[in-house]
Amino acid sequence: MQTRRQLLAAAAAPFVLRSQTRASRPNVLMIAVDDLNDWVSCLGGHPGGRTPNLDRLAARGVLFTNSHCNAPLCNPSRASLMMSRRPSTSGIYDNSQPPRKSPVLKDAVSLSQHFMANGYRAVGGGKIYHGGYPDAASWQEYFPSQKQTKPKDPVPANLPANGIKGTGHFDWGAVNVPDSQMGDYQVVDWAISEMNRRQSQPLFLACGLFRPHLPWYVPPKYFDMFPLSKVTLPRVKDDDLDDVPAQGVKFAKPNGDHRSVTSNNQYKQAVQGYLASIAFMDEQLGRLIDAFDKSPIAKNTVVALWSDHGWHLGEKLHWRKFSLWEESTRNVFTINAPGVTKTNQRCSRTVSLIDLYPTLSDLCGLPARKELDGTSLTPLLRDPKTAWDRPAVCTYFRNNHSVRSERWRYTRYQDGGEELYDHNVDPQEWENLAGQPRYHFIKQELSRWLPTVNAPDSVHERGVAEDV
Repeated sequence: MQTRRQLLAAAAAPFVLRSQTRASRPNVLMIAVDDLNDWVSCLGGHPGGRTPNLDRLAARGVLFTNSHCNAPLCNPSRASLMMSRRPSTSGIYDNSQPPRKSPVLKDAVSLSQHFMANGYRAVGGGKIYHGGYPDAASWQEYFPSQKQTKPKDPVPANLPANGIKGTGHFDWGAVNVPDSQMGDYQVVDWAISEMNRRQSQPLFLACGLFRPHLPWYVPPKYFDMFPLSKVTLPRVKDDDLDDVPAQGVKFAKPNGDHRSVTSNNQYKQAVQGYLASIAFMDEQLGRLIDAFDKSPIAKNTVVALWSDHGWHLGEKLHWRKFSLWEESTRNVFTINAPGVTKTNQRCSRTVSLIDLYPTLSDLCGLPARKELDGTSLTPLLRDPKTAWDRPAVCTYFRNNHSVRSERWRYTRYQDGGEELYDHNVDPQEWENLAGQPRYHFIKQELSRWLPTVNAPDSVHERGVAEDV
């Protein structure tokens, strides 16, 4: 009897290229980072961000400085990226919805399956899909296993480490272990071993780094890099939600995490924990890049790095992701494609993660799949300043959408509430212009990009840990 993976690969078989093993076809190294916002040096989101390794990787190709997720939480974002189908197309809006139980995605050919069907060996490790749904059909091998997306991390002896009771994984503090005991270190070790294996076919290698996802437990040396006396807090406007529609305020939950952090005098410590976790991630990324440069695949590999969404640290009186504002939707995204990209290129065009699937397929000479919602970014990789009229669309739960163009963000909630921000003069999104008649035409133009299909919610599954 055929396995599910074999059946899905067979579904893609008509699109297989004739010469699956030709030596000229590039490998792919895809690196995913969880919960990473623009607090990286090359994007300048925070003056204290230290990411020398991510910066040097971005400098090798094109860094998309205006890239956005398609959903501001892990499961829908990652499912939309790996399947190139919008949440509004698939009905996958939340973290408790198994992608393969969506009527639209149950037989969809994922990004890595498309590569497998065209002669690639596709292997993954760490967090690529959401933790509860690793999708064994997408991989020939997976680390640590086809049922587990990441190795377990050590935790501090006394919990909660930050002393705030009742907030679960919303915690931060040093864990006194060497880097080698951390899950991300082990995932990178595995990826390094895969790079150096003798390959009989082109390789699609996916490496998922978990930090800076909560809880922010990393070794002490990373906390020491950011002394509390020198930690800079985000700019927060205390009345920022006064002109936000009711649905936006509901998403923000200002009386939740933000009040907990500020009332417990933990703001600087929380920012320190996030910066420390980013620095830890960057150190592991550096190990991966150094090993890649010495590996047999170094000269013929497309390298793509993305984070699944952004993260709030008090902006809009909100923490975590789970919103349709800039801090949640903006992500880190860079691609280096030998023979296509030039070094030190920055692209300010508005792009989205749903475009990665068709882009990698295009770069590697695979046939295009007509059912995808994304568009290949290859023209922007060749010329980052080329004309581009597609905004990014982000969805948070059914029929709540935000359209982000190079200048504007327009959000419309399911109850009709609206927000409009002009990023040329208001990058913090402090002044909601939606109610001013003179911006009617701008809203009308941006609303053309709102999804016309809002699929019903797909099946929810009980017992799956919610992403935090």
